[in-house]
Amino acid sequence: MPTTATAAQSTSRRRKNTSSRRDDEAPIIPILARKVREVEAKAQRGKLGPTNRVKFQVIAFLVREERARVKADTEVTDAARAELLKRLDGVATILAKTAARDTSLIQLLEVDQATSPVARRMRRDWLLESGAELPPDELIITDTAPAATSVVPAAVLSRQVVPPQVEARREANPFLAPDLSRVTTGPTPRRRLDGWELMGPLYKAFETGAGGAVASMDLPPVPEFDRLSPKGLEIMPHQSRFLEAVRQGHRSFLLADEPGLGKTAESVLAASVADAYPLLAVVPNVVKMNWAREVQRWTPQRRATVIHGDGENIDAFADVFIVNYEILDRHLSWLASLGLKGMVVDEAHFIKNLSSQRSQNVLALGARIREQVRDPLLLALTGTPLINDVEDFDAIWRFLGWTNGEKPGPELMEKLDATGLTPADKAFYPQARNAVISMGIVRRKKKDVAADLPDKLIADLPVELDDEFGRSIREAERELGGRLAAKYRRILEARGDRVFRGDFDEDIVRLVAHTELEESKAAGTGAENVFTMVRRIGQAKAVLAADYTVQLQRSVGKVVFFAKHIDVMDAAEAHFAAAGLRTVSIRGDQTTPARQDAIDAFNNDPGVGVAVCSLTAAGVGLNMQAASNVVLAELSWTAAEQTQAIDRVHRIGQGEPVTAWRIIAAHTIDTKIAELIDSKQGLAARALDGEAADPTSTDSVQLSALMHLLRRSLGGD
Repeated sequence: MPTTATAAQSTSRRRKNTSSRRDDEAPIIPILARKVREVEAKAQRGKLGPTNRVKFQVIAFLVREERARVKADTEVTDAARAELLKRLDGVATILAKTAARDTSLIQLLEVDQATSPVARRMRRDWLLESGAELPPDELIITDTAPAATSVVPAAVLSRQVVPPQVEARREANPFLAPDLSRVTTGPTPRRRLDGWELMGPLYKAFETGAGGAVASMDLPPVPEFDRLSPKGLEIMPHQSRFLEAVRQGHRSFLLADEPGLGKTAESVLAASVADAYPLLAVVPNVVKMNWAREVQRWTPQRRATVIHGDGENIDAFADVFIVNYEILDRHLSWLASLGLKGMVVDEAHFIKNLSSQRSQNVLALGARIREQVRDPLLLALTGTPLINDVEDFDAIWRFLGWTNGEKPGPELMEKLDATGLTPADKAFYPQARNAVISMGIVRRKKKDVAADLPDKLIADLPVELDDEFGRSIREAERELGGRLAAKYRRILEARGDRVFRGDFDEDIVRLVAHTELEESKAAGTGAENVFTMVRRIGQAKAVLAADYTVQLQRSVGKVVFFAKHIDVMDAAEAHFAAAGLRTVSIRGDQTTPARQDAIDAFNNDPGVGVAVCSLTAAGVGLNMQAASNVVLAELSWTAAEQTQAIDRVHRIGQGEPVTAWRIIAAHTIDTKIAELIDSKQGLAARALDGEAADPTSTDSVQLSALMHLLRRSLGGD
């Protein structure tokens, strides 16, 4: 009588033999079972990208195909047929559950055949893996010629606008110069990998790491001289290496540097190096003004224009056109006919959802530029190219022309073909990853280029308050300036002095401003004054600052968000919650244990992304060095308060350079306050260094800001 162990081994052998016989009768079924589990796992994590959707479609098609074959096979016994159909039903059940999770998949269950070349290649490869013999016409799969599509989709055709100045530009030069270098002769040669489905393997190469090397292309060494920076500025070595690659002829990049490493400046200078004008920059609304400022700063010989609304006030003869995602749809028609030679997509992870209209707008414009210009400058900027899944690369690769979503583009295909390998070879994956990286992926972290960076950088981010709130703030500033000017004139008239525009008595300017400041302090928040005005500016900036913080957090991890007023903190926290970010709050009304719990959670819990802090309550005594990025949503009245806030992360033990992002409302007193704060910091440095200080710089920021408003109203400043 056999032992228990022997009996178990015998049972195991019988099960294996039975399974082997069943797989011999339908060898495609275990492949389908494995593939459907892969799709199910992706769907459960919310990562069902384009490739897995095609995989879902092919599984559904092969299940139907195999069910029909099994039913018609007369050589299969009834018991075996029932078992095979049961296993196919199991695969179909998982498909149905997955479709119930993502209802957009239901239509793929109803497709009668795998129609796209990618789907046909996938079906062919799985059948070959199962050992099936296919007829020659199923082995060779050719791509269908792409249908010509309009840049402007029918859904937004009625919304197209043509700014008046664009018409003037067209009349000045009604013809675009033809790009004869795009003319090609002869058929495209067939390559060894033309018959393979390659998108899945390319994503897999990045998903598995394929060797673990940093995903950044080799860049040229730093050139001996900096010939690109305008007078008074200097590019950093890591920026110089990127620009040298552009100078040597590279034209498409996924620039995935961390925030704070100067991607905007690099892009502006890259356009100059490549002479890629007119250049279009598609950017988030919160950074439009910053882009215009960087163009002026780094390429002062070039003109930039920011597109607002319907673009009534744009400079159509500018070199750089800056537009935000939300209004791009109404400007597609004229931008597509402008003769653009370059395009930058800032925060390019915004286009990862291929079904969204904004993604389709960006991709359509990118495709039109590639049609019109040989080797245009195409830059996708994002510190977070991957958010949910490796297939988030898809839209960015399409924009850059590296792939078309179904297969690699000609240049990438040539690099893959040169490996001499196929996806059936393990060595293919690291080499495929390197091939994609060499197309133009550049990824540097702060710690990688720390020697290039100052240990603490304050970066100003001007934002446009172009809504009704912003207009009311600017009107309130004019009224306050007018009130101060009226007081100034009354004093001069009482002395019998004549008033000249742009010529004023500084002593009286200071007297009027000082009187106003004392009255404002006494009035509190009950009347319109410099304090209530600055508070309203903070309220207007709250969501813009929070939105930028969300983008920043997704790029660099933990961020400390500082605001001065409770209502600004409340608005920011609501925005973070809507974006799915976990936050902690540090406010003045907390108990000491509650505050410490919040600090500990921020420093130690990887799930906490943002600390929302009061400038006054959290500006001293706290250690928050788990972050190296600070957002200052509101400006302080003192340089010391700003410094104390930044020093919550810039302290002993901080391993990375610190960047403080000041959100500044353009065309308001906010800009002057930032300038005054900087001057106070300069004063402290001069005093500590033993240098003489300007006596006027001893005025408070509030007093200096009011004096500025008065001078501006009188026609000075």
